[in-house]
Amino acid sequence: MWTFNPIFKPVVWGGNKISAYKGIETNLDNIGESWELSGVTGSESVVSDGPDKGMTITELIRRDGISLLGKKNHQKFGDTFPLLIKFIDANADLSVQVHPSDELAQKRGIKYGKTEMWYVVEADHGARLANGFNRPIDDSEYVHLIETGEIMEVLNFNNVKQGDVFYIPAGRVHAIGTGCFIVEIQQTSDTTYRLYDYHRKDKDGNERQLHTEEAFDAINFNDTEGKALEYTLRRDLPVNLVASPFFTTNVYQIDHEVMRDYSEWDTFVVIICIWGAATVTASGESVHIKTGQTILIPASCKSVIVSPEGVFEALETFIK
Repeated sequence: MWTFNPIFKPVVWGGNKISAYKGIETNLDNIGESWELSGVTGSESVVSDGPDKGMTITELIRRDGISLLGKKNHQKFGDTFPLLIKFIDANADLSVQVHPSDELAQKRGIKYGKTEMWYVVEADHGARLANGFNRPIDDSEYVHLIETGEIMEVLNFNNVKQGDVFYIPAGRVHAIGTGCFIVEIQQTSDTTYRLYDYHRKDKDGNERQLHTEEAFDAINFNDTEGKALEYTLRRDLPVNLVASPFFTTNVYQIDHEVMRDYSEWDTFVVIICIWGAATVTASGESVHIKTGQTILIPASCKSVIVSPEGVFEALETFIK
């Protein structure tokens, strides 16, 4: 099992919640994202502790291969870790954007598309996000909506609260709003097409680049399905949030020791601590995890024991 150093990403819309949530002191301002587990080239996660300290996730995969990823994942993804795990702190509205599918990405020479999900960790009063359209859009309207800013009027906005979950398939136009603090689980891709960015300017007085033409072929103009997913949290039992070809994610909240059986799974498992603290034990090794931390469990681990300190809430994600 491994923990990793977070990769902080200062951005124009970032805030100060991430470092406080994780209990880390930093001199960086406007941290919008903390990449917790990443195989993205140039931003590869580095092991934080233990005998493999200092190794990148890619180096671990090259060494351990199937025993880390699982047979099917290793065959499909090779040396690339297939998920990107982030915390996102929106101190201002993020751009209206869309991501390509695998098919479109590969036509453009990009390895993977980007389907993702959001789990709301905290939400300020009045926080909202957009997920899809509130009506089908005629693609002939597209340029007008972008040029006038009327794109905001046709987005499906959801008021959000702690625990809300959203699934964002490739092709769905979306935007995270001010006051949202979320976990994002996504395919390993950093390809984003910005449609609209509120005419916001950087420190040099320039508006950020838009990708109006690139986005056109990526957008599902009939996508009006972007409501929050429904689920009921059950104490001491995992509850499925998302089951897709790209990742499966469960949530669990426990207050006593629990054994998770992975013996029939041919996959790595990532545990993301949302609240609390626990010790995770597998194959005679124990790792402590607390709020804001993430553990990668290799496919060779057939079970883990999670021993909480009080109430422990976590997301569990993997690719089966």
